[in-house]
Formats: sequence, structure tokens, C-alpha cells
Amino acid sequence: MFSEAFHNIVNSALPMLIIFIVVICTVRISYIRSTNQKIILHNEIFNLLFIIYVLLLFELLTGTENSYGSGINNIPFKEIMRYEFGSKMFIYNVLGNILIFVPFGYFISRYVKPKKIFPIIVDALITSVTVETVQLKIGRSFDIDDIILNIAGAIIGYFVYIAFDAIYKHLPKILQKDFIYDVISLIILTIFILYAAHILDLRWFLWKVI
Repeated sequence: MFSEAFHNIVNSALPMLIIFIVVICTVRISYIRSTNQKIILHNEIFNLLFIIYVLLLFELLTGTENSYGSGINNIPFKEIMRYEFGSKMFIYNVLGNILIFVPFGYFISRYVKPKKIFPIIVDALITSVTVETVQLKIGRSFDIDDIILNIAGAIIGYFVYIAFDAIYKHLPKILQKDFIYDVISLIILTIFILYAAHILDLRWFLWKVI
């Protein structure tokens, strides 16, 4: 279910992703060369993955084809309680709204490195309210429950960051080396590129060109 939704989102967002990624990578490489800045590969890949995530989040949350109608719900938990636990609507509208903000909580926590959870909640609140307001203006709905669920997802992402950070600090020194995380980041990026290439069917394109 989620894999099909993710496939559709990536497929519709690919043209935008390709343009943004090429432009951002080109500017970033030029900046690094002109400033002689030291490159930490996994940090660069992490930043790129964050940009990809934000663009996919934009595509998902502003796609009017996914709309179930417009309107305003300002009563907390009203919509959440409408869905039968475990049903398709529950998975999409409850679990889905939580899961899509888990990466947000993790990414922001890694950037901010907060000592407490409050900054993550504030960032998630501002972002989610902005998204819901924009959705209302493009024919979708403003739902306070979505904001609650998004914040819950961001909180989970924060605790994922805390857990990973705690594990990292207890790893042997050899496993804290940058090259380990460079390899892991490259694997993740390669998987995404291969997935995108599969969607674009680049094998057909290369065969035609050659």
C-alpha cells in the first residue's frame, strides 16, 4: 500500500527532483571548489537526501489528486476517531500522517541537535500549520488532526535521532570513522537513484541513444 503510494509520488515528482538536484549539486560543488572547503561525503549526501525528502513531501501534501474534499476541521481527534482501526483509511490518514513526518523530526534534530524536544515540536507545528493552510487554498482541507499526527511523527523522529546518537557514542572508535558513514550514505543514495532510474526506464533511454 505505502510502496505503491511512494512509487506514484516519486514518479510525479521526478522532473522537479532531477532539476532541483542538478542545480543544487552544481552550485554546491562550485562553492566547495571556490572556498577549498573540506568535503565530508556523508554530510553532503545527508543534505541531498533532506532536499529530496522536502520535495517529495511537497508533492505529496499539495497533490490535489489525493484530496478527499475541502473544508475545515478544528476539533481535535474528530477525524481520527472516524476511522476504524486497521482500515485502509486509518492507515492512510492516521499512520500515513505520522510516518511522513518521522523523517522531518529526524532530519531537523540532526541539524539543530536540540537538548530538549521543544524546538522540534515548534518546527513541526509551524511546518504542519503552513501545509494545512496551503492545502485549504488549493482545494484540500485544513485538519487539526493532521497537525497533531504530524507533530507526533516529528516527535518519533526526534527519539529515533536520540537513539541513533546514543548508539553512535557507544560504538567502537573504528565504527565512528567518517568513511563508514560515507559508505552507508552512498548505498542509500544509490538505492534511490536505481529506483528512480527504474521509474524513468533509463535502460530504454540508453538503448535508444546508443
